[in-house]
Amino acid sequence: MKIAFDVDVIKELGIRKMVHQVADWGYRYIEQSPHPEINPFYKHPRASRDILAEYKNALRETGLAISPFICVYRWSGPDELRRQAAVKNWKRMIEIAVEMDVQVINTELAGDPNQPEICDEMFYRSMEALLPLFEREGLRVEIQAHPWDFCEENNETVNMVKSFRSDHVKYLYSVPHTFFYDKGKGDIEKMLRHAGDDLSHVLIADTMNHTRHCRYIVNPPGVDATIHQHVGIGEGEVDFDTLFRVMRAMKFAERTFPIGGESIVAASLFGYPEKMAYQAVETRERLERELLAPHR
Repeated sequence: MKIAFDVDVIKELGIRKMVHQVADWGYRYIEQSPHPEINPFYKHPRASRDILAEYKNALRETGLAISPFICVYRWSGPDELRRQAAVKNWKRMIEIAVEMDVQVINTELAGDPNQPEICDEMFYRSMEALLPLFEREGLRVEIQAHPWDFCEENNETVNMVKSFRSDHVKYLYSVPHTFFYDKGKGDIEKMLRHAGDDLSHVLIADTMNHTRHCRYIVNPPGVDATIHQHVGIGEGEVDFDTLFRVMRAMKFAERTFPIGGESIVAASLFGYPEKMAYQAVETRERLERELLAPHR
């Protein structure tokens, strides 16, 4: 199992300092989320020769590796021209992953929750164009549901992943999205068991249960938006004891996949860069203790 750190919270450091900071915190892998100089949200990738050369040099200096790239595009519509642009963005991102020797890309469903049927059609249209490229280049693409995607729920997203019946398409469970995944129940064991053998990646952060009265207050009431957090373990309401127990029972740390190799777990902490000096290390140590150390 690879333990990675999502660098979104420190992307302002610049490429070289960012990589060295992750190494200083004791990680061996980087979860490279959308970056303005590499693959910005929704836009065509920007990665220049100079930026990729700088990144490769920093990886050599530290001995680190990129475990996955994360990209987020409008590939599930509902606008057809934007969907086509998103597929074009994907094709360039595939080229970058191959150039950087990265075999795993994770992504979100995207789309519009107010038009789920159209977005579902657009998603499968995009996958029809992209799956042959994933297969040709030997990539594992991991799909997660994200708040305000056209599908926000765990089981339905798992069923979409399984529908491809492909070693190149797997499922990512994002812990801070737990309360979106089953409409506020937070039944982690049931959701992870439903993902089963297709679960290849878990993002670690805490969050509050947004369905509870006044957990969050958004004005005006009824605004068409979602809200969640990616805070440190214990700062929210996720049942981490159950999460780690079930991951151990499912032997998640021992999983190896035909495409992309080992399973991945990543610290996905956003919003509080001032806490990273200790939370990044504490989270890595907790993951090592819970998932790699012997348990009775």
